[in-house]
Amino acid sequence: MATVKMTAHTQTVLRALLGQGVDGERRSVVLTEGLYGLELSKMSELPNGTLFPILERLRQAGWVERYWEQDAIAEAEGRPRRRFYKITSKGADLAPQALAEAMATGSGTRQGVFTNPGLAGGSA
Repeated sequence: MATVKMTAHTQTVLRALLGQGVDGERRSVVLTEGLYGLELSKMSELPNGTLFPILERLRQAGWVERYWEQDAIAEAEGRPRRRFYKITSKGADLAPQALAEAMATGSGTRQGVFTNPGLAGGSA
């Protein structure tokens, strides 16, 4: 399994997948069902070109799994199927420790708040 490089963006994605920053009921849904790509993009304020490579690295490391929603659900709502991303039990075990270590070493100074993620440094 691959190791996970704990960049500020990776930490932001992990926090979202762990349901950090959402209420208790919503957190339970995030942990059991996961989040679909657009939801993750909005929560993390990361563009797709940044978000999806991170999700793929987390998947290859065994920290995240992905799955397609059922056709019937999408058809009932009159839209295409969504791909969901969910933290695995391995990810749920390792991510909190990795996030804490990143914060302790100073590599986790950003908490998922990017005022302008398209600019270097994340601010205008």
